[in-house]
Amino acid sequence: QVQLVESGGGLVQAGGSLRLSCAASGRTFNGYAMGWFRQAPGKERERVATITWSGKSAYYAGSVKGRFTISRDNAKNTVYLQMNSLKPEDTAVYYCARSTGPEKSGLADFVSWGQGTQVTVSS
Repeated sequence: QVQLVESGGGLVQAGGSLRLSCAASGRTFNGYAMGWFRQAPGKERERVATITWSGKSAYYAGSVKGRFTISRDNAKNTVYLQMNSLKPEDTAVYYCARSTGPEKSGLADFVSWGQGTQVTVSS
């Protein structure tokens, strides 16, 4: 079964930047859409950004539009989330997930999840 490992989280001041990475082991990302999700304490899990297998189409939550960028390097079997202009409300555990197909990007389509990486934005 696929294993997804997130990295790059940490503590950053408001207005700063972080780049999250998601690497796969066991199986590759090839042929699957990928996504980033986040969950703050006491809140529902939120879909942050998704990207199709080809990388030609991406979705962003309205709260991160213009600040976050999702990308993938299929040759390296890695997905990234570049986060700029971070705000305290971005504080959450960020999860990487794999979809069931090359284009399916609804929340229910993501069935393989990583363990998450903590992002904390201070004011």
